[in-house]
Amino acid sequence: MLASAPVKSLALLALVSAAAHAAIVTYDWNITYVNTNPDGLMERRVIGINGQFPPPAINVTLNDTLVINVVNQISEPTTLHAHGLFQTGNNQMDGPSMVTQCPIPPGANFTYTIPIEQHGTYWIHGHTKGHYVDGLRAPLIIHNPTETYRYDEEYTLAFADWYHEEHAVLLNDYLSIFSPTGAEPVPKSALINQMLDNKFSFVPGKVYRLRIINMSALAMFHIHIDGHDMDIIEVDGVDVQRTSVKTFPISAAQRYSVLVTAKNTSSNNFLIHGDMDPEMFDTVPDTLQMNITGTIIYDAASPLAPTELIDWGDFDDAALLTPVIPMATTPADNQISLTASFQVMDDHINKATFNDITYVAPKVPTLYTAMSMGNLSSDPRVYGTYAHPLVLKHNSWVEIIINNNDAGNHPFHLHGHVFQVVGRGDGVYDGSTPYTYFNTTNPLRRDTVLVPSLTNVAIRFQANNPGVWFFHCHIEWHLQAGLATTIIEAPEAMSGVLTIGQTHLQHCTDLGLPFSGNAAGNQGLDLTGQNVGPNMLPGTFTTKGIVALLFTVLSAVVGLATVIWYAQDEELVPSKEGQETK
Repeated sequence: MLASAPVKSLALLALVSAAAHAAIVTYDWNITYVNTNPDGLMERRVIGINGQFPPPAINVTLNDTLVINVVNQISEPTTLHAHGLFQTGNNQMDGPSMVTQCPIPPGANFTYTIPIEQHGTYWIHGHTKGHYVDGLRAPLIIHNPTETYRYDEEYTLAFADWYHEEHAVLLNDYLSIFSPTGAEPVPKSALINQMLDNKFSFVPGKVYRLRIINMSALAMFHIHIDGHDMDIIEVDGVDVQRTSVKTFPISAAQRYSVLVTAKNTSSNNFLIHGDMDPEMFDTVPDTLQMNITGTIIYDAASPLAPTELIDWGDFDDAALLTPVIPMATTPADNQISLTASFQVMDDHINKATFNDITYVAPKVPTLYTAMSMGNLSSDPRVYGTYAHPLVLKHNSWVEIIINNNDAGNHPFHLHGHVFQVVGRGDGVYDGSTPYTYFNTTNPLRRDTVLVPSLTNVAIRFQANNPGVWFFHCHIEWHLQAGLATTIIEAPEAMSGVLTIGQTHLQHCTDLGLPFSGNAAGNQGLDLTGQNVGPNMLPGTFTTKGIVALLFTVLSAVVGLATVIWYAQDEELVPSKEGQETK
């Protein structure tokens, strides 16, 4: 087994080596439409880069500066988000539409300039109107000149679900009065690296790093490799103590790196499996192939080894995995409870809420409000009720308890940070008793955590990164349904570290959007004209609701009586032989 580098020297070695390798790495991305058939089942219009699909992976090195020159050549405004990057002092480049910028209008240009201060496995994706579901997504790999673990070669495997209709069409059906249960669109297939038939060449005796990303809109995958163990070494960009597993789950937006030691013989080739978890889907169509595979090739002439049956078991990332560089927790200065649930709102559509508020984007990007409201920037009212603002003091320690009061599982992602996963519990934590923590010495740190149905998770982080950071479910359908909140972090410090460029403001002007003032584009606390969302239905039926219920019940009774009458009458219809039909 290969040993890791001494922990105490890691940070210093990385800093010295990275400084020597610093470079400006530039990608020119023309965002375009492309017709393609990635799953071999149906050709459709997708979003690609420079007329090609899939978009290329981005590779940079710690301490580089990443520059992405974007030209928006699709018919809708769009943005890009480098998922998992801290963007310290660079919040204006984070990318979520109407959170940190007005989107890039059709035909317009924008340059994302991102200093690289981390290493590990990330991805970049559209953060406007679910564009990444239509293909605008790619791996973002940040190499460390002094990696914690040694290996010979590496591959990236980006798992994703795939749909045959465009996101906008599916979203219109999902957020509809005709979908009262809120059943998410089920994908038509799964892909690796946005294609089928992936092959990965292995040489006997070598050690391979597999960077595994879930770029899905909905699906969770369970990963295993026939005939090989996997050693997890990284979680969401955080190096962890080497831990051997047969299989592990990966939710939407999460990333893992594993080391795989090749066999000493080339007598067989082996499958890499990504099995979609059926619990994420309301129904599983008979036509849906739940397993996607890639092939490890030792020798093209060798046969494929038999497929192994693996028990998924229970995998608790926070209990199993420990960061290489330890970080103890600090008692929280502020505890926030967020309860996630789905409700049919007063617009008669099933929407997602945190604490009974469904997110609706404001008229002014929230970052621009924070930067233009002066002393009022610390008053959550200026950001509008439906942006669900949470204002945090600079350098305070914050604990968020996420209560999942829904029947489904949810992967929650925080922009601009990794957080410590310090506790899990059953049901909804109501604050009446002290929270039960299971790890406050060196808890797992990551940026996307799965909260299973009817459980809660406690996360903790320091508000040391001034900016506006989105916190949301990374099931794209749930984000579009409003399962998000906005963290306004250290508004009093933003003006000293952040700058809004002229291109930002021009895009707002081109789209007819205000770029200063409160959530409504007004001054002070005058929120007249702000974007508003649906609200919770009243706790008791209104007269209109009672009448509707009565007519519904009456219709059901009449329908049932008709069926019974027809069935009884059918029993007496003579058959062709003159006999009564039984």
